[in-house]
Amino acid sequence: MLKRFGQVPSGKRLERIQNSKNYENGAFQNVLPTEVTPKDVSMPAMIWKFMNRPANTKPDQEIPNIKTDLSKLDKGKNKMIWFGHSSYFLQVNGLTILVDPVFSGFASPVRFFGKAFDGADHYKVEDMPEIDLLILTHDHYDHLDYRTLLELRPQVKKVIASLGVGSHLEKWGYSTSKITELNWWETHEFDQYLQIIATPSRHFSGRGLTRFKTLWSSFILKFQDVQIFIGGDSGYSNTFQDLGKRYGPFDLAILECGQYNEDWPNIHMMPEETVLAAKDLKAKVAIPVHHSKFVLAFHPWNEPLQRFVSEARKKGQPFAAPRIGEIYKIGEPFDQEIWW
Repeated sequence: MLKRFGQVPSGKRLERIQNSKNYENGAFQNVLPTEVTPKDVSMPAMIWKFMNRPANTKPDQEIPNIKTDLSKLDKGKNKMIWFGHSSYFLQVNGLTILVDPVFSGFASPVRFFGKAFDGADHYKVEDMPEIDLLILTHDHYDHLDYRTLLELRPQVKKVIASLGVGSHLEKWGYSTSKITELNWWETHEFDQYLQIIATPSRHFSGRGLTRFKTLWSSFILKFQDVQIFIGGDSGYSNTFQDLGKRYGPFDLAILECGQYNEDWPNIHMMPEETVLAAKDLKAKVAIPVHHSKFVLAFHPWNEPLQRFVSEARKKGQPFAAPRIGEIYKIGEPFDQEIWW
């Protein structure tokens, strides 16, 4: 059980962290001052809210989904397949990339909290092909899943993770030689065709009682002919505008849209802010994620998509919102169904 919590950084990894410009007073810092929860919200009040969530935070029937055979995908097409919440698969120029996989059925270290919706957990580790690149944005349980990563280990060739997250992976048996950890603004040349840049997000980290000991990030994937933004978890800030000016436009921006609440406005975006972030990034297409799998907030389960789609259409932001398991072909028209 204790292994699920992972391991805080130590040794040379901790020395590297302590030398980081965005690490002060024993903790990683956001670009802007960021409260995880407002100071006037008490923990008992938060627990009471979670214990008394409305019934519509969960769907009353199975989430629409498609079971795509990942081993039979056309290698000549760039595509994305979403697995619910923030787990998804990218195939770009023949490379297989997996982001924040959570296939255990739970978004927590215990089985009485964070259970996946019916239909939202049909994909398992055995459905994954060999993974050229595993990307881990941060160490929260709904993004870094112990059981999934343990089972996935033989299939993964290379890991890119936010600085400090490698400590958990080594605890779980991953070879140090497989892991590359990036601080914000650091670049890794995966091969001559792919450059990976770690960029800031506005969030936090932590799996136990301690927070901010490992970093949280967004990532830019720069191929010769395609550029993709992987948003991770982030509240809205002018960082999106800065990234759009510096690196945009993006062929695809995958952005969080869900698990928001007025009690934590700085660490997750409201759906309208997700659209604004996509516009800031100069995204040719935005795909909203971080929804439709787990109950981690109080809003109706389908509200994130309803609000996002309404705002995107109003602001003229191109988007795609595929069903779980549905193939989205990057750069091609998408036949959008209102499945939610």
